[in-house]
Amino acid sequence: MGAVSRPRARGAAEASLDYNAVHLGRPTPQDRPLMLSCELPVGTCPDMCPAAERAQRERERRLHRLEVVPGCRQDPPRADPQRAVKEYSRPAAGKPRPPPSQLRPPSVLLATVRYLAGEVAESAEAARAEVASFVADRLRAVRLDLALQGAGDAEAAVVLEAALATLLAVVARLGPDAARGPADPVLLQAQVQEGFGSLRRCYARGAGPHPRQPAFQGLFLLYNLGSVEALREVLQLPAALRTCPPLRKALAVDAAFREGNAARLFRLLQTLPYLASCAVQCHVGHARREALARLARAFSTPRGQTLPLGFMVNLLALDGLREARDLCQAHGLPLDGEERVVFLRGCYVEEGLPPAGACKVLVESKLRGRTLEEVVMAEEEDEGADRPGSPA
Repeated sequence: MGAVSRPRARGAAEASLDYNAVHLGRPTPQDRPLMLSCELPVGTCPDMCPAAERAQRERERRLHRLEVVPGCRQDPPRADPQRAVKEYSRPAAGKPRPPPSQLRPPSVLLATVRYLAGEVAESAEAARAEVASFVADRLRAVRLDLALQGAGDAEAAVVLEAALATLLAVVARLGPDAARGPADPVLLQAQVQEGFGSLRRCYARGAGPHPRQPAFQGLFLLYNLGSVEALREVLQLPAALRTCPPLRKALAVDAAFREGNAARLFRLLQTLPYLASCAVQCHVGHARREALARLARAFSTPRGQTLPLGFMVNLLALDGLREARDLCQAHGLPLDGEERVVFLRGCYVEEGLPPAGACKVLVESKLRGRTLEEVVMAEEEDEGADRPGSPA
């Protein structure tokens, strides 16, 4: 093999390109030349984790407890070939590409994502934060395996879509106590953005068809709600894509969010399907805080003016009166009994991050008895159709 060139210092323009690629999914000039400069192999590993890696991590005691043989009391613990999943390993400069035997082909990668969604994400063996951290790492390895081989864009998109959907759902399930667990919210957010970047670059190469592209472009906008750059990226998509129901709905949600129209925003959020609700969940707390601040400005008087908490529940799609009371008290608003809030001038305060909430109404209830695996692998019906009576 020829000599490997030394990495050179990168300027601000290249750093900007990397930011666009990772965070906005914008294709960079480096993408296609890398693919064309050499013929990439197709993976041949039949397992979720290559046997060599399983043996090495077993020796080094680096198996996650979700990967060991159930009930195993050996020391060191034995890897279960049916549960072990290839972990992410950052490619080192100058290191040769892994051989095809260490790369999983698209069919195995898709089966791996299905396993992570159907078995690991639903597992009761570990806390949700630990599960999210494990799943995010293994999905990152899936994306890397895909990038290191010559998979077709159509089959690559199917894998990337399933991986991103799984990650969005797992992150959304963390709940308000995630910061105290092993999962790093900032790192998970970066992983989601990387997932969008990989998928949108795959779409941008033009080879299709990609039946779920309208839905996932909509998820990209919903996850980056309020971002001028994200909106510009979506508005530059072909008109045929922008007029699809999932993207029209996402654009309507983004417009209501920007306008501060809480009534319309939360009506729209209640009509979103499950994955779209997972994508937008990270913005719900901020939107509720903005709406409460507007109510405080409008209703606060020196003597105080009361409002039924039931009105707040309906307006902000809260999970019930208890969450409404918690939201008001977190912002310094006194209560009048159990069912009314008092808007007293000078009482409203904002301290720290807005309360996250469980979002059972806005997110969890939309599973409607389906498993996460079913949603991740086949949600086209929900993604592509507006529900009767939904706001235009």
